[in-house]
Formats: sequence, structure tokens, C-alpha cells
Amino acid sequence: MGIETVQRTGNQAFLDSFDFGKPKVLIIGCGGGGGNSVARLHRLGIHGARTVVVNTDAVHLDSIACDRKLLIGAGVTRGMGAGGKPEIGERCAEIAEQELRNIIGDADLTFVTVGLGGGTGTGVAPYIAELAQAAGSVVITMATTPFKAERGRMTNALAGIQRLKAVSDSLIVLDNNRLLELVPNLPVEQAFAVMDHLISEVIKGVTESITLPSLINLDFNDVRTILQDGGTSTIFYGENAEDDPGKLVAETLDNPLFDVDYKGARGALIHISAGPGLRLRTAHEVVEGLTAKMRADANVIFGVRVDRKYEGIVRVLAIMTGVRSPLLESVDPAVAWADDPSLTLSSVTVPVPLAPFPRRP
Repeated sequence: MGIETVQRTGNQAFLDSFDFGKPKVLIIGCGGGGGNSVARLHRLGIHGARTVVVNTDAVHLDSIACDRKLLIGAGVTRGMGAGGKPEIGERCAEIAEQELRNIIGDADLTFVTVGLGGGTGTGVAPYIAELAQAAGSVVITMATTPFKAERGRMTNALAGIQRLKAVSDSLIVLDNNRLLELVPNLPVEQAFAVMDHLISEVIKGVTESITLPSLINLDFNDVRTILQDGGTSTIFYGENAEDDPGKLVAETLDNPLFDVDYKGARGALIHISAGPGLRLRTAHEVVEGLTAKMRADANVIFGVRVDRKYEGIVRVLAIMTGVRSPLLESVDPAVAWADDPSLTLSSVTVPVPLAPFPRRP
């Protein structure tokens, strides 16, 4: 049977007539790094999404502002963190599985943010991404890798990347080492704010491209179509003056915080935000420039939103599939957590000794 006819008044929003139609977007920060990114995004404000932070560290969780907080594994870590051991973070997620399922609910699009290399984020993020995919959600994961000087943490991060690749529709890896090249003299807090800002803008851009009305509209199923096209996917973000579309395209494709090869990409979803003066030729030049090196038969969908707050500037967000990432392709499928395989949960401070738990495949 089809959808029944809905009677409404002229002042009633059409979407208000339905229980569906608006995509449900969830943003989950895992561990300290992921929580910081979500807190920044929450402060910026985002239309049409819920923000959640999951951690094993009660002190850090208490300092975070978001829609909902979840402390997991309190009986294991006593709220004092996973001690840099991803096995502990993963075990805490397993214990809290039902609570995590309840948080994910029926989200259509789930963003997972995580700083890889530590215990909670590295162990929890793949678990949450897997639960979200199993619930039918499209999963976009944004993960940062540790500095080279952190040594053993990079081994954990690579293991986390390997697990996230299998449970994310789009996995975007950002390298903290790039901050040493871009902003080496900034205070630490401001330097990390650069990374958080990029993560926040990408998440905000994707979310609002499908939750706010546009002149040329994008919908959630456009996002699903592109991301499920297959292969590795990534997101490009850029902003520049309205009168220089060529420079905007170059800066968008040359993002300094993640390294991908977009030549031969199979699909792209492009969203442009600009002021009322945006010319059709400018919009076309942006889309043409972004897709010039893609396959001739690539599936390209684009949308445009006109908003006076973008007067004189053009902001572009592009999701591409079928790209290549040297870092993701170099990860050994057999890579494992850096810790001693004989590690058991009783090696951390717990109220009662716990037996070893089986590793997830």
C-alpha cells in the first residue's frame, strides 16, 4: 500500500506530517581525543544531530559538553581510564553493549570520532562502528593518528585503523604529525584545536547538507548511494573567495591533514554553500574542477545552498569514493594491539580480578 494522503494547513511544515523524512544523525566521540572533537562541535552548534561522548575516564568525561555522556566499564577501570590498553577499552565496550545499542538506536548516519593509539578510543571506536553498521546506519569514522615520537601507540593506532576499515563506510585518517609542519609554534592547545576544527567542519558540513534545505537539494539517500559505491572513501573540505573558483578547487583537493590519491575516483557527492551572488558558471567550475580527474563514468551528485552569511565566499564539501590512501593500504591485516598477548584485565586496577577475554576477530 502507498502512503496515505496527509491533510495539513498552509502554515504546517510538510515534514511535520510524517514520523519519517528527516534523517537521524548521531555523532559519537570515543575516548579523550574523540570527546574533545565532539565537545568543540557541540560548542559550534550543529543542526539536526545528537552528540554523544563515550569514555572510561570519568574526570575527562565530566569536563565535556555534549547532549549525552556515557561512562563505560566503571566496574573494570573504576572510572580511571583504560591505561593505554585497547583490549581494556574493547572489553568495557562489550560490557556496555546494550547501552551502546540504545544510544545508536535507529540512526541513519553515524559519525565516529576517535584519537587512535590510546586505550579507550582505539578499543571502543571499532566496536561502536560495528554496532552502528549492524543497526543499518551509514558510518563515517574520522580518526587521528599519534605523533611518531609516541612509538608504541602507533602500533595500536595501526591495529585500530585495520579494524575500523572493515566497519566504516568512510574512514578518514588525519595525521597529527602534519601539525608539526603546519603550526609548530602554536601553543599545544591551539595546535590541536586546528585538527578539532577540521573534524568539526567536515561533520557539520555533511550533516547540514542533508538536514537543511538547499537550492539544489541533497538528501540522505544521496549520501548512502555515494558511500556504498564501494572502495575507500574520503571527504574534502575547502573555503575561498567567490571570484576565484580555481583556487578554491586546488585548496580543497590539497588538504594538508590527510593524504589520498583521488585520481580515478568512482563517485562524488559535492555540496556548495555560497551567498546570493553565486553565479551558475562559478558553481559549474567548482564541480568541474573537483571531478576533472575522476573516472569518465563516475557517479557525481551535487547540491547548492544559498545563504547570506556566505556573502562573497564559497564553501565546498566533497565526499569521494574509490580513492586510494597510502596509509590505509599499507596497514598489515595481521597487525595487532601492541600489548603483550598474555595481558589480562586483572593487570589494571579493578575491584575484583577478572579473567582474560577472547579477542574479537
